[in-house]
Amino acid sequence: MKYRKLGGSNLEVSAICLGTMTFGTQNTQDEAHAQLDRALAAGVNFIDTAEMYSVPPTAESFGCSETIVGHWLKRQPRNKIVLATKAAGPGRGMPWIRDGGLQFNRKNLREALEGSLRRLQTDYVDLYQLHWPDRNVPMFGQSHFEPKNERPTVPIRETLEALGELVAEGKVRTIGLSNETPWGVMQFLQMADELKLPRVASVQNAFNLLNRTYEMTLTEIGYRENIALLAYSPLAFGLLTGKYLLNPQTRGRRTLFDGFVQRYNKPHVQPALVAYAEVAQRHGLTPGMMALAFVYSRWFVTSTIIGATSMAQLEGNLAAYEVKLDDAVLQEIEGVFARFGNPAP
Repeated sequence: MKYRKLGGSNLEVSAICLGTMTFGTQNTQDEAHAQLDRALAAGVNFIDTAEMYSVPPTAESFGCSETIVGHWLKRQPRNKIVLATKAAGPGRGMPWIRDGGLQFNRKNLREALEGSLRRLQTDYVDLYQLHWPDRNVPMFGQSHFEPKNERPTVPIRETLEALGELVAEGKVRTIGLSNETPWGVMQFLQMADELKLPRVASVQNAFNLLNRTYEMTLTEIGYRENIALLAYSPLAFGLLTGKYLLNPQTRGRRTLFDGFVQRYNKPHVQPALVAYAEVAQRHGLTPGMMALAFVYSRWFVTSTIIGATSMAQLEGNLAAYEVKLDDAVLQEIEGVFARFGNPAP
């Protein structure tokens, strides 16, 4: 396992991060702890969760993943684990979280963090992330910015000052963004530099063979500003494993939960999946192995967030880290990309 600096922070994170959004709904506590133990044994020191998890988000599932991780964390040497969590933002219709107080102001961010710390049974988190922007932006399958959707928003300066206070108090080691745009990343960076506030260390955005928008829009910023990419959904909710090509009704998040179809229910997704599966087959790879190996190998990806609902899936995700794609495979992948682009941004 390789370890890399998390952007401009002093944190060293494994090239694979274990995501926990299934913990509490699709995985029991015992199953989740077995996954965490296996990942740790494989050299994974980086765990990502969120106050909103598990998914789909409901009043009953709120905080479950953090609680499960917290029970496991208290048995571990705390300084050996890089723990990341996220504060839920406004605009997603979740009144059960802080009575609907989801704007990124001082009160809500402090309340969100204190709740996460209680559930995680720790007195600090290593990386505290804004789960999605406070302001109106296209995300989770939306492609276009719509001015008509503008809403009142907390100024980025106020959000950054609030996060800076949490860092100064030792409750947060470094901060990050998620589902963020180039404009948003640069606003946070410029504000931090001007006001001597904490700099964002990472951006957690979707990145996979069906969605390479980060590569096209944020790579230069990441490189020049030393911002780490934490790539989530490397298998596109399992679509890139090919299992839904074989059986569209395969049990999984795509078939179990309606909320996950909007990003991938688009015209060119299916033909792109077929084309990538054919590339993998020609080179003696499974589609999922090829898709993961592609993300693992990108120079601009600091850590890839994997998720599993079974130990077999987790073992496969870990094994794919050892797969090296040769030039012939990569050229064919680029050929498919030239035909279909980003069908699921």
